[in-house]
Amino acid sequence: MEQKGKILVVDDNEDILFALNLLLKPLVEDVRVTKNPEQIDRLYDLLQPDVVLLDMNFRRDAISGEEGFEWLEHILHHDAQAVVILMTAYADTDKAVRAMKSGATDFITKPWNNSKLLATLFAGIELSRERRKRRLLEQRMEVVASPFGAIAAPVIIGESPVMQRVLQTVAQVASTDANVLILGENGTGKDVIARQIAALSARASNPFVSIDLGSVPELLFESELFGYEKGAFTDARKAKAGRMETANGGTLFLDEIGNLPLSLQAKLLAALERREISRLGSTQMTPIDVRYLCATNADIHTEVAEGRFREDLFYRINTIEITIPPLRERGEDIILLAEHFLTVYAHKYNKKVATLNRDARQRLLRHTWPGNVRELMHTIERAVLLAKGTVLCAQDFVLNDSTRRASQTQTLNLERLEQEAIERAMQIAGGNVTRAAELLGITRFALYRKLNK
Repeated sequence: MEQKGKILVVDDNEDILFALNLLLKPLVEDVRVTKNPEQIDRLYDLLQPDVVLLDMNFRRDAISGEEGFEWLEHILHHDAQAVVILMTAYADTDKAVRAMKSGATDFITKPWNNSKLLATLFAGIELSRERRKRRLLEQRMEVVASPFGAIAAPVIIGESPVMQRVLQTVAQVASTDANVLILGENGTGKDVIARQIAALSARASNPFVSIDLGSVPELLFESELFGYEKGAFTDARKAKAGRMETANGGTLFLDEIGNLPLSLQAKLLAALERREISRLGSTQMTPIDVRYLCATNADIHTEVAEGRFREDLFYRINTIEITIPPLRERGEDIILLAEHFLTVYAHKYNKKVATLNRDARQRLLRHTWPGNVRELMHTIERAVLLAKGTVLCAQDFVLNDSTRRASQTQTLNLERLEQEAIERAMQIAGGNVTRAAELLGITRFALYRKLNK
């Protein structure tokens, strides 16, 4: 049977937990068990389960089930789309009806019939996957109206601690008018973060204008940024507003600002400081009210220190600085993003590809992703296009591992290689020792020994 779904089991009876873990482990992608309901939030965020199998009776009493209803409400408050199946040894019709009305997906009794239990769980997994697909489709359709063209309210997927810190900063600065400098490698999603800031700002209903400064020829820089009047040069047959003027009242995203030559940096700085521009061929100054978001993949601090980027312009554009981590440092976000792109491209190309098997997930987690999220997106798109079944396997992905191999051959010291492998596995697993041990192909206890060493 194809393994699918992740299940979190919460029950204060260790024998029940042992039996369910033994039953489910060979049949699902991952199963976690806990006898302490206080651990639900932590395990839920770590595992992102498709189904929560929740006992109804814990410490308070043995039969009322009130604690189960309270924890059901707690889980649904944590995630309104959660699929929760309640279980109890003290079932009655009224309790089952109340469970359904309270938001539970299903209700099973102990002792259970294995076949019926598995059928209920797999139905819950399918429901969870359908809810996730529907939620992603709804999110992709959300836009913020803009006279210049709708500002997409982007889907930012990231539950790793490093991405949560980025999103927290985004939420804090979006409502201000502060200029923001977004740093990160190619493909990490700097433009997505810029659009998110714009979509959450007070300027969301006003224009969002983007320009890639690294691709603008020096001779066209002023006309692109400031605009021109009719007759300003040979081909200027009619007047045209520049990007700054078009963005007036809204947000201007200056992408790849680190590639801007020094001569053009001075012109940009003058416009930012004056807050007014003059079209080519005109003597009239036009006031502009623009919020600037800038991005670069360059080591801009080094560029400033070595005189290749103006220090005064640097301080002008980075009131707030946000660094987006590379995908290789985001652990299980890789799988969340892969599943998102899988849903997107399966819908786009009308393919019935629904999930990734375990080998596929491990293949994606082990890759170093030098092209970051953009590389992952194209990898999933290609796999979906060429898929022959409903499940993507490891061999469906064409990945160039030369970067990873090159970095690993820099040293042949076995102890150092082992240390790097353990560090990488712990990073991917988000600190979860059991998951890291699986990635390394050793037992949890062996990994504990190596970590202590």
